[in-house]
Amino acid sequence: MRHRKLPIGIQDFRAIREDNCYYVDKTSLIHSLVSEGRFYFLSRPRRFGKSLLVDTIKLLFEGHEQLFEGLAIHEQWNWSMKHPVVRLSFDAKYNEPGDVDRDVLNQLAWIAELSQIDLSSVTQSGTGQLRDLLRRLHHKTGNTVVVLVDEYDKPILDVLDNPEMAKANRDYLRGLYGVIKGSAENVRFVFVTGISMFSKVSLFSGLNNLEDISLNPRYATICGYTDEDIDNVFAPEIIGLERENIRYWYNGYNWRGEERVYNPFGVLLMFKGRSFEPHWFRTSSPTFLFQLLVEKEVSLIELENLVAGQELVSKFDIDDISVEALLFQTGYLTIAEEVQESFKTFFRLEYPNFEVRQSLNDELMGYLGKPSKQVFDQSHEFCTLLKANKFSEFGERLRVFLSGIPYPWHSSVGRYEAWYAGMLYSCFRTIDIDLRVEESSSHGRSDMVVFHGGQVFVMEFKVVEDESAVQAAMEEALEQMRERGYGDKYQDRREPVHLLGLVFGRGERTLLKIQSEHA
Repeated sequence: MRHRKLPIGIQDFRAIREDNCYYVDKTSLIHSLVSEGRFYFLSRPRRFGKSLLVDTIKLLFEGHEQLFEGLAIHEQWNWSMKHPVVRLSFDAKYNEPGDVDRDVLNQLAWIAELSQIDLSSVTQSGTGQLRDLLRRLHHKTGNTVVVLVDEYDKPILDVLDNPEMAKANRDYLRGLYGVIKGSAENVRFVFVTGISMFSKVSLFSGLNNLEDISLNPRYATICGYTDEDIDNVFAPEIIGLERENIRYWYNGYNWRGEERVYNPFGVLLMFKGRSFEPHWFRTSSPTFLFQLLVEKEVSLIELENLVAGQELVSKFDIDDISVEALLFQTGYLTIAEEVQESFKTFFRLEYPNFEVRQSLNDELMGYLGKPSKQVFDQSHEFCTLLKANKFSEFGERLRVFLSGIPYPWHSSVGRYEAWYAGMLYSCFRTIDIDLRVEESSSHGRSDMVVFHGGQVFVMEFKVVEDESAVQAAMEEALEQMRERGYGDKYQDRREPVHLLGLVFGRGERTLLKIQSEHA
């Protein structure tokens, strides 16, 4: 018997509190925000509770005390002080010229009607009406206005495949956000949320006093559930489920905090269905991401242990979308480790959890024309052949697999070794085989190491221009693994260690030779 209702997809704080839903209390963090500053920006991936956070702040400032009884903020808040709130939520479609302005005008008209303010005499533009509404709300109530903007970047993200439209929407939003700064005397608090971290120069030049708390350790858990939340708030739901599986599948997001967090949407659906599935991943098809990976010539194998500077992780603009920024901000990669070198901060990025790692690799194969069932079966066959040390047969099956990859994808990727390794890597990841990429030894890095069937398979990939160079490349691969001791570090596992050289042809676009020897 379920103790409370699961708030799946509910972004309405009132509904959650009045309908006896589970609620993870974030109000102590909200109190810190409100007490210590006025202008804030927060970036988080989709389905992470940003809209619920915005709605909670709205009802707090409006003074709905009964909704906050029993929560951390209740005894700390001045309930006699109520502020008018202007909340803009960009949740429509913005594919045509003028769509953004029309949506803003409709939202402002509704707020004005509820506040009994007539905006009919104001210039018919969203920026003009927002400026007037802030001034008149302040004048009418005697209290300054709270401005909340949810999904601030959606009008741009919707049309990234149309750069001119994206720029037009960006320019409009820049003017709109500029109005907020220009109305500072009428504003008590500003909170802007979205997925991406567009640079202040490109989008927030008119609101450059926003404090970005996206990577502030103090607010790392303001969205999402912690392990403690799962164990305490959702304790009744855990019964009958393997706790470690919940952690393995869904935990792992990190924004420089001491604790990692779970995506709420995926966890709630897991509790409802009592099954471990890629619930969050299924809410969006990352086609644009795959297109960008191909355009930038990035293989998924290169995403493991990826290192990026702080400015690169947060760099996002229409004319310059870095792969690292896109993957991090959309939730496909997260911070694994923070490294300080001199005066610079670097992040080592990784997949947040099993759900994302497996699903991203599986979806990439689908994008390349490989059905999930085919990849699943092929991956198991690869593993069976490796375990049986049938390396020639393994090579034959790999040749067949590579032959089905569309030619345009081959021809667009320049770093062939990473590409070939990436195809095999994605196969293994779809069935959760234990492996390492670019595993360090005392004298270098092996391309891939697979741990399976009580054995270790150290792989080195080489690419040649024509078949006459195959044997030399194979000898180079095996000698490199021998001399640099790629297999030595695994001897203490007391398992057979195999060195596998794989030579591919650039022109043939397939495996030309595979050879093994014991380490």
